[in-house]
Amino acid sequence: MGRTQTVNMGHINNFLPQIGRVVVIEGKEVAVFRTSDDSFYAVDNSSPHPKGGPLAEGIISGHYLYDPLYDWKIDLTTGMVQAPDQGEVAVYPIRVEHDEVHIEF
Repeated sequence: MGRTQTVNMGHINNFLPQIGRVVVIEGKEVAVFRTSDDSFYAVDNSSPHPKGGPLAEGIISGHYLYDPLYDWKIDLTTGMVQAPDQGEVAVYPIRVEHDEVHIEF
């Protein structure tokens, strides 16, 4: 296990609701999402589908992300792909303090 660090990703206004944004932390792409209820989620920007692909361009509905290439439904709170598909994507703790978005990495 590596060390955990908190990374400031900027002001909340840099993250539009329902639109994914890619941030790079230590060379790793992370997709950050702001839902319509102003909740924030961060997941690896890599589909768990065997053929891979980016997730940041996916469609958000509630607290679910729909993979833009394969339409897999992914729970943003757990990273679990919903049945009938199977898989998991890494999720990262994220919080907002004083209108700044922070990710634990």
